[in-house]
Amino acid sequence: MDEQTLIQIEGLYQIFGPDAEQVLPKVKAGASKDDVLAETGHTVGLRDINLTIDRGEIFVIMGLSGSGKSTLIRHFNRLIDPTAGKIKVNGDDIMQLSMKDLTDFRRHKMSMVFQHFGLFPHRTVVENVGYGLSVKGQKKSEWEGQAKEWLETVGLAGYEEQYPSQLSGGQQQRVGLARALCTDAEILLMDEAFSALDPLIRYDMQSQLIELQETLHKTIIFITHDLDEALRLGDRIAVLKDGKLVQVGKPVDIILNPADDYVRAFAKDVNRARALFVKNVMSPALPVYASDSLDELEGLIDEHGVAYRITDEGMFEACTEVSPNSGAVWLPVHSLSRNQLLQDILPTMLESSQPLPVIDKNKELCGYLSHKALAKMLQLPNQLNVA
Repeated sequence: MDEQTLIQIEGLYQIFGPDAEQVLPKVKAGASKDDVLAETGHTVGLRDINLTIDRGEIFVIMGLSGSGKSTLIRHFNRLIDPTAGKIKVNGDDIMQLSMKDLTDFRRHKMSMVFQHFGLFPHRTVVENVGYGLSVKGQKKSEWEGQAKEWLETVGLAGYEEQYPSQLSGGQQQRVGLARALCTDAEILLMDEAFSALDPLIRYDMQSQLIELQETLHKTIIFITHDLDEALRLGDRIAVLKDGKLVQVGKPVDIILNPADDYVRAFAKDVNRARALFVKNVMSPALPVYASDSLDELEGLIDEHGVAYRITDEGMFEACTEVSPNSGAVWLPVHSLSRNQLLQDILPTMLESSQPLPVIDKNKELCGYLSHKALAKMLQLPNQLNVA
């Protein structure tokens, strides 16, 4: 198991019915979902799922209703046990956990955010947020301060003594998110967490999750049926159909290289400029020039097409050519944020003849974006200066 891998699913099957293990060989032999149902009365929920999830990534599982996505997420914390297969977290097969160890695992390792909030109506907002810590045995004096901090983080400072019924849907979901984060679990499970919200509130919640993830670096497994949401949130996306894993890849892979007609149908009408971010298209390389060697500079340019240096004022300069007569030609350039939408950076890219550096939340270089990569993604070869 790779050090970066946190969760590994191997050969996972889920068959619903009284004789699932007897039906399993038929499913493994390739019988269709409809044939299994007609012949045995059993329903195939998941079929031979194999995937890995890395530490600190937002891994989105998407598909239409009935595709198996909600069934799959309930296996990660064993709310559902598989008919066959392994579920490993940190290299440990959680199918081997005793009930006591499983309870500890659920309390400390994973938190869940539900579609319909799952708040306790008789508890105040702060009591809902601190519930996970109280279950662990902490006294109110121990968890209350932490719960209030998370409420402030999600924009609900001042609502501590309100009850869920007094909040809007968006506010209730913020409470659910704060509750999940308050336990400090490494893994966050989010099952259609924003789908019950109005579009504007949903977009705001997505933005908040992206902003929080920049700091928290949780491992988040997010379920959705909406491709725009999957593209906006996911570092990687898994597409399910009829319980089968159809494709796993980065947002760029899903859009540019759909595995079959099912994925292609999802991706065909996507407005790429509005759905994708700089981070989805940029190169993660860091071609920083910090010496006086022209050979090193030429090497960086040969490999990446550009080299950057940072001025004493903290600004970026880019070089894409070294002249035999005048040496390196450095030009000042604007930087892009990794979480900017492509539609928002188009004017800046059009004004520049150089690939532009990309910075993270801490203003540190995390990659660069070339005109060629952007043009390929947006399919606008005649409208950009392809460098």
